[in-house]
Amino acid sequence: MVIDTPAIQALTSLGVAFTPIRTARPQSAQESAELQGIELGQLLRTIVIRRGVDDYVFVLVPGGRQIDWPKIRRHLGVKRLSLPDADEAHAATGYERGTITPFGASTAWPVIADATVAVPQIVAIGGGAHGVNVRMTPDDLLRVTGAVLVDVTRPADDQG
Repeated sequence: MVIDTPAIQALTSLGVAFTPIRTARPQSAQESAELQGIELGQLLRTIVIRRGVDDYVFVLVPGGRQIDWPKIRRHLGVKRLSLPDADEAHAATGYERGTITPFGASTAWPVIADATVAVPQIVAIGGGAHGVNVRMTPDDLLRVTGAVLVDVTRPADDQG
C-alpha cells in the first residue's frame, strides 16, 4: 500500500530514513500508540502555537506529556502565546487539526522539540493524514526539522 501525503513527499525528498505507518483513525494518543505497537512516549504530537500575528512555532510533544506554558514562554522570550483555532491552524500549516506535522507544512515554522524526544531509539510523528504516522530516529527528526531541543513539557497528570 502506497501512502502519499505532503509529509511523506517532503520526507522522501529529504532522503531521510523513515517508515510510514497506517492505522485506523485513533481517538486518542494512547490508542494511536497501541495501534502502532509503540510506547506512548514514543508518539509525538505536533502542536502549532501562535507567537503573534502570522508567527507560529511547531512544538513536538511526546504522548503522556503536555506543554508547560511558563517554560515555553520563557524559552521564546514572550509573555503571551496562544493556540490557534482549527481554521487558523489549517491556514498556518496546510494541515487540518489532528494531522499537523512539520513535514510538508505550507510554511516551515520553527520547531521546538521537548527534551524527552531524544530519549527513545525510534519515535512516531504524524504523517500528514488521519491514521498516518512516520517512524524515524530522534536524531533524524531533529536534523531534518532543525528543531531546538528544550525542556518545554511536563507529565500530563502533573497539575504543576
